[in-house]
Amino acid sequence: MKINKIVLMLLLLGSATPVLAHTGLGTTHGFVAGFTHPLQGIDHLLVMFAIGLWGCILGGKQVWVLPLSFLVLMAVGAGLSFVGVKLPYVELLITGSVLIFGVIIGFNWQVSATFSMVLVAAAGLCHGYVHAAEITIDATQSDYALGFLCATACVQSLGITASLLGKKALQALQIGFGLTATAAVIILLAA
Repeated sequence: MKINKIVLMLLLLGSATPVLAHTGLGTTHGFVAGFTHPLQGIDHLLVMFAIGLWGCILGGKQVWVLPLSFLVLMAVGAGLSFVGVKLPYVELLITGSVLIFGVIIGFNWQVSATFSMVLVAAAGLCHGYVHAAEITIDATQSDYALGFLCATACVQSLGITASLLGKKALQALQIGFGLTATAAVIILLAA
């Protein structure tokens, strides 16, 4: 039974198309465009929120290590995109990151700090890469990147504040987040 679910998940992820925030259309430049870009796609919103929420759930230094690591790797991914490095399967990996974080948080799976960091680093790299790929040639790369990094930090902060909800509310939020992330992936794959 477990193998069937894994195969189905891989088939669904393999059929992923570019997600909502990655239209490739219009002029994209400057701080404001960078700030609003990640807020336009459910995939980005869910992952940014997930990083803060997951750090909160893990507690200790993970509350700041996971979000900061995600931001740093987003900057690295943006840098790779700006200099023309091609990363394969980034859209697939972004869609996968929504599902993976949803499952881990929704089921409250206990994973090692190292595994957490690898997932966060990979997601950050892909999300930063795709954000930067949307920039136009005449744009100021640093302003645009600063914009999407600031927006990301803001949404991550919302996830972190979940620690203020109390244990029962936090558990309900985890389950709700897992269901929302799974539904979003299904919608993204169907689009």
